[in-house]
Amino acid sequence: MEFKQRTGPTPAVQDEGWAPPSCTLPTAQRPLRVAEFDALFAEAATEVTLVAPGRMRLRMRPEPELAGRAAELAARETACCSFFTFTMTAAGGALTLEVAADDGHAPVVAALAERIGPG
Repeated sequence: MEFKQRTGPTPAVQDEGWAPPSCTLPTAQRPLRVAEFDALFAEAATEVTLVAPGRMRLRMRPEPELAGRAAELAARETACCSFFTFTMTAAGGALTLEVAADDGHAPVVAALAERIGPG
């Protein structure tokens, strides 16, 4: 399955107030972080599923370099948005990244999944 990178932001990301107040990333750096996620998704994503409110599963091409980039980006993201939980699993030749957040931040996870989905 192939995914296309979106050419424009989703409404949740386009709105200047999309990041919750609990996000501590400086406002000027937020578009750069979104671009980093978009680049990773465009290169690595093979499938995305919103499995529950506030929880998505991203299947990625099982390449060590992509796993490293995803892990590094997840670590930086949890430093500013502690409501996220990222879980990476490598098993049976597959690489999966699960992203979860509490109910109050479920719309942020849904917006993230929408950015990855087929365009």
